[in-house]
Amino acid sequence: MELGSLFLVLAVIVVVGIYLYAPFTSRARRARTSETHEVSSLKAERDRVVNSLQELDFDFKLGKIPEEDYPEQRTALLQKGSTFFASSMNLRLSQLLQTTWKHASKKLLPLNARISSEAESQVNDDDLEAMIAARRKEHKSKSAGFCPKCGKPVLVTDKFCPSCGKAVK
Repeated sequence: MELGSLFLVLAVIVVVGIYLYAPFTSRARRARTSETHEVSSLKAERDRVVNSLQELDFDFKLGKIPEEDYPEQRTALLQKGSTFFASSMNLRLSQLLQTTWKHASKKLLPLNARISSEAESQVNDDDLEAMIAARRKEHKSKSAGFCPKCGKPVLVTDKFCPSCGKAVK
């Protein structure tokens, strides 16, 4: 095959792979766009309320709005703004909790599996410790004496001192 043919086949494989992978990314995009749309609509409503408050204050300073109507209109706009602010904060909090839950569940599943395997191996560890203790008793009973150079204990199976390295036999 020529080099051009290989590049053509590779390009076709890449295009087909992207086409097949596209549905997996569209769900995440749809979820993100709906959340983004909701957040942006809440921000737009908040901005409208803030602009209305600024216009109301400006009109009151110019004397277009009577003094008896101003406090009622201002409190109504402030309540409306606080409602949008609270709903946007609730939305952000729910998004944060969802992402935190996703990350935590990904990290907790392997941890749960590891804990269960450690509980199963706990019994095996006790048996292993008993075997190690028995093996140490065997080695302690077969002491050959002490090293002539450093004076550390040497076992029967040792050909060299474990501390200094001098030949024992």
